[in-house]
Amino acid sequence: MNKILLVALLVLGFANIIFSQLWIPDLGNGYYKNPVLYADYSDPDLIKHGDDFYMVASSFNCMPGIPVLHSRDLVNWTIINHIYTGLPLQKFDKPEHGRGAWAPSIRYHNKKFYVYFCTPDDGLFVAITDNPKNKWKLHHIVEVPLWEDPCPLWDEDGNAYLVRSKYCGNELFLHRMSPDGMKLLDNGVSIYRDKSQPTIEGPKFKKRNGYYYILAPAGGVSHGWQTVLRSKNIYGPYEAKIVLHQGSTQVNGPHQGGLVELDSGESWFVHFQEKQPYGRIMHLQPVAWANDWPLMGIDLDEDGIGEPVNTFRKPDVGKQWQISIPQTTDEFNDKKLGLQWQWQANPKKKWYSLESGKLKLSAVNNIGQEGSFWLVPNLLLQKFPAPVFTATTQIEFNPNLSGEKAGLVIMGGEWAFLAFAKVNENLQIAMFTGVYDRCDPATTLVESIPVTHNSCFFRVKVSEGGICNFSYSFDNKIYTSIGKSFQAKPGRWIGAKVGLFNINPNIIKSNGSAAFDWFRIE
Repeated sequence: MNKILLVALLVLGFANIIFSQLWIPDLGNGYYKNPVLYADYSDPDLIKHGDDFYMVASSFNCMPGIPVLHSRDLVNWTIINHIYTGLPLQKFDKPEHGRGAWAPSIRYHNKKFYVYFCTPDDGLFVAITDNPKNKWKLHHIVEVPLWEDPCPLWDEDGNAYLVRSKYCGNELFLHRMSPDGMKLLDNGVSIYRDKSQPTIEGPKFKKRNGYYYILAPAGGVSHGWQTVLRSKNIYGPYEAKIVLHQGSTQVNGPHQGGLVELDSGESWFVHFQEKQPYGRIMHLQPVAWANDWPLMGIDLDEDGIGEPVNTFRKPDVGKQWQISIPQTTDEFNDKKLGLQWQWQANPKKKWYSLESGKLKLSAVNNIGQEGSFWLVPNLLLQKFPAPVFTATTQIEFNPNLSGEKAGLVIMGGEWAFLAFAKVNENLQIAMFTGVYDRCDPATTLVESIPVTHNSCFFRVKVSEGGICNFSYSFDNKIYTSIGKSFQAKPGRWIGAKVGLFNINPNIIKSNGSAAFDWFRIE
């Protein structure tokens, strides 16, 4: 870490994040750099409430679901909550990769905060709270497949509406909604479909200067653009204008996000960029209004379409706020897991405990395809936090049955892990790789060494582009490489993740465990 930055963090009282992620977008001189979050916060949406900004993002099958982040200046963010611990459907007790919560929207109305989202199979949900830091109450409004990306709007005349897209995009629908936001009042009507805006989805509703605006990405995740629709009538017809695209920049597919207006009169837009294997990382763009159209970023080509900025002056929020970054490192000294952690499915209390400053993971049964992490619900994971980082943990392995494994994993559509493994009555330290296959066992041993110790330090170094190398140490000083380099891969709609695990592939239940003293990102 840059020594000047480290000293600044210590002066500001940030000694507790020395081991945290290395990507800090606040340049400390009144400017910021993009992305403001070099982590997988897909489909972001946000609101301003007083001096606070609250943001939500897609979580798909990861639990707890829909992270809630907080900022005072749109540049410095921390995780403060999740909308739900698990989804109230039994199928999510097992990994449902790529399903779960898609493209949530967050709004404030009548002294309550609302988050709307759909799952691709189960329909429309809303969660409500008086305070984003407190528990959200989740309601399943409509059970229906193939709905996507809902967003509400409460009009000045007291009427409420909900806009949404449909699975596979290309069309937007409008519903009337009860004033309390708890019920749809009709089947919805199609309000926009145009071949010039293919795969239009992720709509966000806004009213300004007598216009109804729908911000909607089009053109696809990797190479699309941000479209804005507007009309004086909520049912249309809507004019369309592309307001942000890649242009001559390196930021592919800049779209899908949320817009806020500040007390200073400024407007800002957050959006994602697909950056495999890091997922959909978040950028911040200035917004200029002209003729009641928003232009996002900077019009470098003078073609009336904005392009993403690399660096820019920070938003004018009236004062400077301290540097803050989303949580990564966990010393396991609290009574709860850090908010950065998510499981691959609805969590169970029996999976873990926090005792005496350690995380204890139980050897949970995962029978079936032995070694296929794609099917394991109790992987404890967090997002890649930066383009280059190192994750280290200290583990004590106490297995019961042959075949049990515990350790450090890089997880995605393909995976690799460093583990203690019990083989008959002996212990090994071993590096494995794997890929999901319905027909064959998916995990391959790359290298193993016999050991007599049951305690070790495991480390993975992630280099530019997601190249991962594992190593181990018995003293946390000298590390020995093991296995081979592994190219991290994204999961289904999500980036690769790093984390911890303890699995038992046997039919017989085990009382084995693994204790992790800490997990640190540097």
